[in-house]
Amino acid sequence: MSELAELSRSAGGEVLGSLLQRSPRPDPATLIGRGKIEEARALAQGSGATCVIFDNDLSPTQLRNLEQALGLKVVDRTQLILDIFARRARTREGQLQVELAQLNYLLPRLAGQGTVLSRLGGGIGTRGPGEQQLEFDRRRIRARIQKLRQGIERVRSERALHREHRREARWLTVAMVGYTNAGKSTLFNALTNARVDASSRLFATLDPTVRAMRLDAHHQVLLSDTVGFIRRLPSHLVASFRATLEELESAALLLHVTDASHPEREQQDAAVEGLLEEVGVAATPRLRVWNKIDLLEPGERQRLPSGPADVAVSARTGEGLDALREHIAASIAQRQTWEVQGRSVSAVVAAHAN
Repeated sequence: MSELAELSRSAGGEVLGSLLQRSPRPDPATLIGRGKIEEARALAQGSGATCVIFDNDLSPTQLRNLEQALGLKVVDRTQLILDIFARRARTREGQLQVELAQLNYLLPRLAGQGTVLSRLGGGIGTRGPGEQQLEFDRRRIRARIQKLRQGIERVRSERALHREHRREARWLTVAMVGYTNAGKSTLFNALTNARVDASSRLFATLDPTVRAMRLDAHHQVLLSDTVGFIRRLPSHLVASFRATLEELESAALLLHVTDASHPEREQQDAAVEGLLEEVGVAATPRLRVWNKIDLLEPGERQRLPSGPADVAVSARTGEGLDALREHIAASIAQRQTWEVQGRSVSAVVAAHAN
């Protein structure tokens, strides 16, 4: 529930209250049942709320019934995340991918949108692809989806060409992955002297960024900052961002950045591992980067894993960054040794030397 509240604030909302329903099974018509609906309506009216957000995905029928019963706009978890992505997308590529995810989400829900389609003002859940898009019938939405897929396919081809050029130039890529708000962008700036937007908001980074990172006096690699992951990331979003996530496939090394100070870091890491498995890069060599150690007490630091693939850093203070660079260089050297021993000499990409 705390994560849902943070998502709501990232979408521009103000959280006025929350309710938790404990039930052995969801109500097929309203998810939460009649009694809890009355409680939610009273809380919303008493606090002056204009929107009710659910941490579950709602069926078209549930969405329609809840809006009628509550008399308010209803948004589910997927719609909330899509709304945040729509706000964050800056490049044409990101906008294409978000719009495709939104339309794939909207298509089966046209019949159950209820009052959502008639209220397209400001606020959470209204940052869609535009009023005209929301009024499309199924046929026109499918046509738009097909056009978006063609555009994203061109993006995939362009990205593949860029990756090939980097291979020919003997550049090696290191990609950062991790849960949203783990501090990846702050770490990216600290390692590359870049100035990408680093914020405590969830999904502050949406469009991927690549910069050169110096490892020592003679070697440097490309470091890629990618979108943050989250538990139950909408499948439409994962599919739509396939072109972006393919960047992970060409990475020689993954830096799995974890917020070491977060009380649910184990669950967050499990969500990241599951998504890496889903996009097919679970076997890629990786380093675990325990970030935000400046927020830990000395005893908590000592309890962090300290294996050969673990590095503790603070992107904010700079502590541990030199050790991280050394670990990256050692991992790359080890990878090159494995490749040569396996006779995959053509796949060996040395770190670029000035």
